[in-house]
Parts: sequence; structure tokens; C-alpha cells
Amino acid sequence: MALTATGSDTPTRTGRRLSVGPSLALLPFLVFVGIFLIIPTVTVIVQGFLENGRFSLSNIETLFTGTVMRALWKSVVLSASTALIGAVIGAIASYLVVSGNPDGLLRRGAVSLSGVLAQFGGVTLAFAWITTVGLGGMLQRALEAAFGYDVFGGSGWLYDMPGLILVYSYFQIPLMVIVFLPALNGLRPQWREAATNLGASTWQFWKEVGIPVLTPPFLASALLLFANAFAAYATAAILVSQGQIILPLMIRAALTSEVVLGQQNLAFALALEMVVVVAVVMWVYNWYLKRAARWLQ
Repeated sequence: MALTATGSDTPTRTGRRLSVGPSLALLPFLVFVGIFLIIPTVTVIVQGFLENGRFSLSNIETLFTGTVMRALWKSVVLSASTALIGAVIGAIASYLVVSGNPDGLLRRGAVSLSGVLAQFGGVTLAFAWITTVGLGGMLQRALEAAFGYDVFGGSGWLYDMPGLILVYSYFQIPLMVIVFLPALNGLRPQWREAATNLGASTWQFWKEVGIPVLTPPFLASALLLFANAFAAYATAAILVSQGQIILPLMIRAALTSEVVLGQQNLAFALALEMVVVVAVVMWVYNWYLKRAARWLQ
């Protein structure tokens, strides 16, 4: 039968081309997700329940011991505090940015700078803070020479929880600016105009319209910051060279410790615990995004 015929063959072949084409285009992405997400996740789940090659719950039981629970609590405190700091300051900065000229240099510069600083983490960020306010850092020496004030304080706060909170906030705030700006841009001018025509003040508009509409995306952004801080490793690994104050550092110790050997499966169990926490947070994050999408489309 000719391909130009108007029979049933032509739509069938066309339909096959339309259905197969998008699938082939997604194949590289699916391969990437499978190699770097699905396979590692399955490996973590399986290895977390193994001990000497056999199924065991010993590693899972270890997750409820005092040492692991303290590390989990400190990870939650670190993530929650930096998420709160980043969400509040970032939301205010986002409002100031969106209030400016949409095509102005200040707004474009702020958005570009936030994009750079949000990705400025890991070893580079830790080194920058150490050389600035660490023991013998530039700012520490300058303040001590000028005012006799030791910003380092001799307590080593930079290498403990207070230092981690400060350094993590450095990339949490610009990340909040990036993820919260679309929500602020989604506030329609017609809503403000309608409220003004009805005699509402600025405070009444924000109380009755602005804040209720922005609350779901604000909470969703805060949850995203929590997950971002909870899974961060490289910055803490450089700042805290000794000790296991948070879960990522405890995983490192379980994999590389030369004192207690054979804890690789415990490291997988710890990683499984982190996967569960992040999965729950991201599920709530997506739920809030669906609520926000009803208004901010």
C-alpha cells in the first residue's frame, strides 16, 4: 500500500512517530536519572539492611542510639535555623528587588549575584570564611590591630555549630531570593488595584490578599532551604575537621575511620535516614507548591 494513501496505515505510522519521538528525546535524561539517582538510592536502601553480606536490622537499630540521634538533632537544628534565616532575609530581599524597575540594572544585578552566591559553597566557601574570620584571618587581624578586638574570640566558634549556621546562611539567603522571586512576580497588579478601589489600605491588602497568597510559596521555599542545608556536606567537612556533629560528617567517619573498621553498612543506614528525611520534606514542599499554583499561575 502506498504511503500517500488515505487509509488507516498513514495515521497509524504518524501516531507511532509522534509517540516514539518524545520518548527517545527523554532517553538521555532517564539514563542520567537512573545512574545518578535511582541506582544510588536503591544501593543505599539495600546495603543499609545488610551486615556481612546478610540481611540484618543491626544498622537500623544503631540509628536510634544516642550518638546518632544527637547528630540527627543537630542536623535538623542547623537546617531549620539556616532555612529560617535564609527564608526571612531572602524574602525581604526579594521584595526589595521586585519593587524596583523590572529592567533596571539594580534588579538584574541582584538576581545575577544571587544566582552566583547560591552556588558558591563547598570548599571554596569554607576557605573564604577561614581566611576572613578564622584564626589568623584578615578581618580578625585587622580588628585586633585596630581595636584590640578578637572576632575569633579564642573559642573556635567558626568550627562549631555557630560557624556552620553563619556560613550556611551565606548561600541560603541568595537561594531564597531565586526561588521566591517568581512568587512575588505572580502577585497580579489587578489585585492591588481592586483592593485600592474598594478602599483597602496597603496593610489591608497584604493582610487579606498578599500574605495569604504568598504563605504557601514562602513555606515551600523554606522547606527547600531545609533540604538544601540538610544534605550539604563539603562546607561542613572543611570547617569541622574533627568530630561528627551532623549526619553527613558521621557518614564520612563511618566510611573513612581508621579506628573503627567495617562500618560501611552503617554509613549506608545513615544515608538512608537522610534520604527518608529529605523525601518527607520534599513531599511537603511539592504539596505547598500545588497550593500556591492555584493562585500564582
